[in-house]
Amino acid sequence: MFNVPEVKVGVVAVSRDCFPESLSVNRRKNLIRAYQDKYGEKNVYECPICIVESEIHMLQALDDLKKAGCNALCVYLGNFGPEIAETMLVKRFDGPAIIVAAAEEENLIQGRGDAYCGVLNASYNLALRNTKAYIPEEPVGSAEECADMIHDFVGIARALIGLSSLKVISFGPRPLNFLACNAPIKQFYNLGVEVEENSELDLFEAFHKHADDPRISEVVADMEKELGDGNNKPQILPKLAQYELTLLDWVEAHKGACEYVVLSTKCWPAFQTQFGFVPCYVNSRLAGKGIPVSCEVDLYGALSEYIGQCISGDAVTLLDINNTVTDAIYNEDIKGKFDYRKGETFMGFHCGNTCSTKLVKHSMEYQMIMARSLPEEVTQGTLEGDIIPGDITFYRLQSTADGKLRAYLAEGEVLPIATRSFGAIGIFAIKEMERFYRHVLVEKNYPHHGAVMFGHFGKQLFEVLKYIGVAPEEIGYNQPVGMCYVTENPYR
Repeated sequence: MFNVPEVKVGVVAVSRDCFPESLSVNRRKNLIRAYQDKYGEKNVYECPICIVESEIHMLQALDDLKKAGCNALCVYLGNFGPEIAETMLVKRFDGPAIIVAAAEEENLIQGRGDAYCGVLNASYNLALRNTKAYIPEEPVGSAEECADMIHDFVGIARALIGLSSLKVISFGPRPLNFLACNAPIKQFYNLGVEVEENSELDLFEAFHKHADDPRISEVVADMEKELGDGNNKPQILPKLAQYELTLLDWVEAHKGACEYVVLSTKCWPAFQTQFGFVPCYVNSRLAGKGIPVSCEVDLYGALSEYIGQCISGDAVTLLDINNTVTDAIYNEDIKGKFDYRKGETFMGFHCGNTCSTKLVKHSMEYQMIMARSLPEEVTQGTLEGDIIPGDITFYRLQSTADGKLRAYLAEGEVLPIATRSFGAIGIFAIKEMERFYRHVLVEKNYPHHGAVMFGHFGKQLFEVLKYIGVAPEEIGYNQPVGMCYVTENPYR
């Protein structure tokens, strides 16, 4: 996908010099073979220079990884491992690192590696050096199990590398009476993310400069192809194409020192009357191209979307945690057919920013909410349809008003049920949603925007959040029955 890093994990085996080096050599070969058999050769590189037993070996391995273009590191304890050299390797490597270790095999005399012990020493030495590494929940395993750990790490590393060279570009202040998505931007800089804030007038001027752009017809043709039978507002496509080119050119001209960009734009109330359309469809197209665009100048929403895009390697969306499911829909389509109580369901909605590939059937429409107070002709440009059914991860990274990082995540699904409503919308189901809603979303003062990954990625997301510095007690999730939230009345 465009606008996300390509991850190449360099696998370096280590060995304590009083253990047979062959243990680490053979186990590394088995690990690489297991990974490539299951996941292909694209994301891993086997460092062949040496087995790291000393600081000199560590420097040789670093040089080899750099020449091979590795931007992520796997330190593989084929046996106990040299705690100093291996943790110096992590500290000096310019990128995220994972530590995994080999489980014992049949020979427990000359073939015993003691890597279970070695991981403890490695973690202690990382702490001494104030150095971070991702250590999986169960870091010691067979070649196949360690291969799975590295595969999980690829998505984690992609997010961490992406954040290290990301710029969030915004246009305009938040709309009046829309403080919900307002939060201090200091945490962006703490994360190494750049922020560029622009006026709506800057965007308006750039838009008009693209009025006669010769590429407009080509973009219109691409839009027509994507919309197909859903092209209900063909007259608005040239303006939408002009706007899309404006944003894409702005991204290229304003990347600066960063490699990756996300956008956060204002879409009401003056946008419609001045530009003559709503930007929702363009936002959906850019999301499909790998440039998430958050609505209503929601900077942390854009950041959340980008993290999810890196982890999943797929388009994401940003939705309002919007409304309850009606009794009629629940009783007719959910009760007795799906294992969810009514309180565990809700509708996620936004005007039309979701990528067309994530909608069951899409069509170009007008923005019904805005058309209640504006002429319908200036509200054209939403992409509407029910969101595709399947697994999802609902999540958000947010700064509190006093500048602390906080996040939530919950795995669930979109049910294969017609919404009978408008916009880009779906019926979501998350176990214990009503408790999660009250004691995490409401209690912790989250805004109504939540990001959505299409698939279950809670495992990787949780690790990314910890790695970037969100305190574990500030990561909310949907706790099961019998596990009370701090503020939950146990006698409810």
